[in-house]
Amino acid sequence: MNKSLKRMATMQRMQVTGLKLFYSKGYYNTSIDDILKELELSKGAFYYHFDSKEDFFVQIVQNLMARKVYSTLIEPLEGHENPLTLISKCFDDAMETAIHNEMDFGCILNNFLIEFNGKNETIMQHLNEIVTVWEVNLVTTLQKGKFNGFLDRHVDCEAVATFLMNSYFGVRTLMAGSSPSAKKYRFMTQLRQYFKSIEAKPVTI
Repeated sequence: MNKSLKRMATMQRMQVTGLKLFYSKGYYNTSIDDILKELELSKGAFYYHFDSKEDFFVQIVQNLMARKVYSTLIEPLEGHENPLTLISKCFDDAMETAIHNEMDFGCILNNFLIEFNGKNETIMQHLNEIVTVWEVNLVTTLQKGKFNGFLDRHVDCEAVATFLMNSYFGVRTLMAGSSPSAKKYRFMTQLRQYFKSIEAKPVTI
């Protein structure tokens, strides 16, 4: 393995381990010493790759979290099918993964948005960029669905996107407690009922 590939592999391992640590303990409850211990690294080795704990976290957001949100909540919506069906399946699949995660502490993006709000403008900017990309994708998907006749023409796509995002954040937080499967089932049942209320109705003559 050449030096460039070896460095990339090291960075990947450090960031994956770091994200798990920040997710379980929180950013402000995780010290540099905690990171070094978990990674089995010296301070010199850590600072060779990263300028600070903040720089370490920002790179995790850019390289891991953005990719995770894209693969979980954005990529599944690509296509020309009924967007309500795509979104329903996307949420269902994402929550099913969470159910089987023994170290589930809720939606990772939402957790960090709450933790950094009003505390770190730099990190909030990077997190909000992910939120914005997700929101724009949802709105675009819904608008395309309305144009293709899947949604009622009076539907406010921006409002629906906001509702869906906040609902997802909320149920993922609740699922970190007891009975995640039951919470997921109830949420998905109500989501599908809501989708029925905004889908295009057959034209009656």
